Amino acid sequence: MHPMLNVAVKAARRAGTVINRASLNLERLQIDRKQHNDFVTEVDKAAEAAIIETLSEAYPTHGFLAEETGEHNSNAENVWIIDPLDGTTNFIHGFPQYAVSIALSVNGVTQQAVVYDPTRDELFTATRGAGAYLDRRRLRVGNQDRLANALIGTGFPYREDQDLEKYLKIFADMSRQCAGLRRPGAASLDLAYVAAGRYDGFFESDLKPWDMAAGALLITEAGGLIGTYRGEEGFLKSGEVMAGNPRIYAQMVQCLSKYSAT
Repeated sequence: MHPMLNVAVKAARRAGTVINRASLNLERLQIDRKQHNDFVTEVDKAAEAAIIETLSEAYPTHGFLAEETGEHNSNAENVWIIDPLDGTTNFIHGFPQYAVSIALSVNGVTQQAVVYDPTRDELFTATRGAGAYLDRRRLRVGNQDRLANALIGTGFPYREDQDLEKYLKIFADMSRQCAGLRRPGAASLDLAYVAAGRYDGFFESDLKPWDMAAGALLITEAGGLIGTYRGEEGFLKSGEVMAGNPRIYAQMVQCLSKYSAT
């Protein structure tokens, strides 16, 4: 394992310990609302602090782009992109679908990735050019070749500034063309599941870099494709993302490109 990835794994597991401890006493959580249906807890903040402390001890000159604390030294060559608790709403309700997501960007290119599911103790990792893994098992995207037989993950709009009506049209269109749609509510895990072949594809809009960066590297290192609804680059900036194994990806482009905002 690459030394930087090893430190990221250590940070993710440390955050997972914070999250698992708090999950035993959810009724005592202090919950703040960023905006409608967008929550943050002291667990998000404590997990992020644990991650940043671990990474900073090893790499004091590195920068950070983190969901709760924002940017720090973001012009550095090496920048860690962090979501300490992806799926906070699930966590608050005791629904066991949430994850820690950590990626390392070097000169704007993601080189290391960790997505850690603390409820199942599943560790997804990738190093650019060295493959993607679930624990010690090499990951490959699924081999489904027909969208009609594919299981697709997605994410519903949940903020007031998102276009729910447009999404409902997309949902209806994709529902007619695939075998099933799933929306567990943690994009980093959804992307990891594409890499692991548990989903054949995934799409969502209005995401942030910390939702996607680690999962995107997992997918490409597992032989999948990721881009905007048009199948183009720039998804980390636009927030519009679509991923899948190569054959399903091409068919998803045909379905989703007309809905692209890019």
